Amino acid sequence: MPSPIALSPSSSPSPSLFLKKKKSSLSQHPPFPTAASYLSAVHEADARARGQVVTPSSTPPLSMSSSVTSASGDTALNEPGDDRSGLTYPLTAPTSEQVFTTVHSEFGHCANQNYRCVSQHNMGKPVAEHKIEEPPYYILFTTYFSYLLLIIFGHLRDFFGKRFAKSYLTHLVPYNGYAPLNSDFDSFYTRRLKHRMDDCFSQPVTGVAGRTILIYDRYSEDCNYTQIYPGTKTRALNISSYNYLGFAQASGGCADAVEESIKRYGVSTSGTRLEGGTCDFHHTAEALVARFTGMEDALISSMGFATNSTFIPALVGKGCLVISDEFNHASIRVGVRQSGAHVRMFKHNDMDSLEGLLREVISQGQPRTHRPWKKILVIVEGLYSMEGTMVNLPKVVELKQKYKFYLFVDEAHSIGALGPHGRGVTDYFNIPPRSIDVLMGTFTKSFGAAGGYIAGSKALISSLRLRGHSGPYAEAMTPPVLTQVVASMASIMGVTSAPLPNSKASSHALTILPRAEEPTHPGMAPISALPTWLSLPPSLADGSEARERIRRLAFNSRYLHAGLKKLGFITYGHPFSPIVPLLIFNPGKMASFARMMRNRRPTPIVVVVVAYPATPLVTSRVRFCVSGAHTKDDIDIILRACDEVGDVLDLKHGHGERWPLEEITKRSVELVNSL
Repeated sequence: MPSPIALSPSSSPSPSLFLKKKKSSLSQHPPFPTAASYLSAVHEADARARGQVVTPSSTPPLSMSSSVTSASGDTALNEPGDDRSGLTYPLTAPTSEQVFTTVHSEFGHCANQNYRCVSQHNMGKPVAEHKIEEPPYYILFTTYFSYLLLIIFGHLRDFFGKRFAKSYLTHLVPYNGYAPLNSDFDSFYTRRLKHRMDDCFSQPVTGVAGRTILIYDRYSEDCNYTQIYPGTKTRALNISSYNYLGFAQASGGCADAVEESIKRYGVSTSGTRLEGGTCDFHHTAEALVARFTGMEDALISSMGFATNSTFIPALVGKGCLVISDEFNHASIRVGVRQSGAHVRMFKHNDMDSLEGLLREVISQGQPRTHRPWKKILVIVEGLYSMEGTMVNLPKVVELKQKYKFYLFVDEAHSIGALGPHGRGVTDYFNIPPRSIDVLMGTFTKSFGAAGGYIAGSKALISSLRLRGHSGPYAEAMTPPVLTQVVASMASIMGVTSAPLPNSKASSHALTILPRAEEPTHPGMAPISALPTWLSLPPSLADGSEARERIRRLAFNSRYLHAGLKKLGFITYGHPFSPIVPLLIFNPGKMASFARMMRNRRPTPIVVVVVAYPATPLVTSRVRFCVSGAHTKDDIDIILRACDEVGDVLDLKHGHGERWPLEEITKRSVELVNSL
């Protein structure tokens, strides 16, 4: 049952989701002399106004509030029980001067400015190479031995099962003249390993995937062949979702804009971009993306994976060479295979390996004929999704200038999350975006939306619109998703109160200025870049709230990364990466880790565990996805849980200096600043 976030005495229910809501602001709320009276007022307001939905029209600065949201249908204010978990209310009670108007379960309350950090490379230091820590030999031995036992007993069970329990394996043997659709070899790993731990994957959830998340309770009585749902739900701390800046919220400035767009555009344009699916809002969004990334033009796609898999074949073809990092995403691999271009890979983020390969392929040319390549395209990721490592972009750009290849940077995980202005890996290293030929990114990680984009020169983008498969075949991005992209991106940029000189004001589309007249990147968005009907709250419009989100994310990422290191775990990734992989190695421990974290009380924690084939065979891991919505207390809870579970499962194999948990939590700011 919905509950309000604003402490309003009104009790009249809202008859419809789309009726205009009564506006409220921070100034309307009475002052609270103590933290206890504040929490008491929250409980009283919930009791008064169950069934009511109130959406604030403005957002106070994040020095007082982490975000402004109203309660969704599954907010924590609806849930009975105590507050010991820290999921419903902050563990640290607010002072009498602090009045938070947010749902703590969606975006955590954290007013302490010490828990902020700037994501920026120190230009006085070289880019540090990521060092891989190796576990003890007994860990590798037991991991390989576990897989060996799995393979031996799995094949034995298949052998006898096909003869004595045919009803369970009919899909693996010829039946009634038909060949099996799935051979036993292809499905062996799925049946014998993943199936045993299916309760750790595809966890059904409901409500807002914010700082916390509601999961449906389930259990199995037949080894995960079927799942039983008793109908109960559990709220857990969410460290698994892609929500880097916390824009995945049920209400607030962005959600209000999305609601307005549905009234004006509906929920779909019902067509492809090259047919009848392009509306004026698509042009607005693409122009804003181009300005945000610092490129001349941009196009958007309705699916992030398809952005790579359908547009890379339009960039290269037969007679071309693609040089790819060995850990590039599957969407890049699919796109390259479809292109028909020749492919060579270099060691992950190893610039010596890349340069050696460049010398070889340029000197040798195409196989057999040794003719020069039509073009050479190097594809890297800004932030690698499974490793958490960051590309050595300064060195790659240096090699580009030396060897004259085209550069494609996939910023799916880095755009919005890195850099002092949230403009991605180019912003982090302070490299001009136009020194890169193609910038690709997605809207799913930092913008709380869906889809992806490609930004580059106008000539390139015009060609991709026609030649990319998404243009004629894929459904156009829907207006509500477009609105979320535009609203969140504009809040990161900040919006000027007046149009830039010489720019044509338009209620819908932003005309891209000539190169000589374009503003310095990164800059604010002119008000003419947004539709006249899209109105953002002041703290979103001036960019102050988004800057706080970016700085909170940077602190949380560095704190979790450093804390796990000091506890003795082996972790991968860059300190500023919101992706923090913790190495588990043994596949059996992977399932145990996920279950023990989910079953913790009073604060359950939802994590993502990853294994082969997404990772190398012996490097199974848990992948933490940090968000700006998390608080310092949340990271403390995660560190404490990892410390306890790590001792039980024997996961602490790091070689660095170790600190006790109490010292880590006490010296968190010092630890973050020392990295």
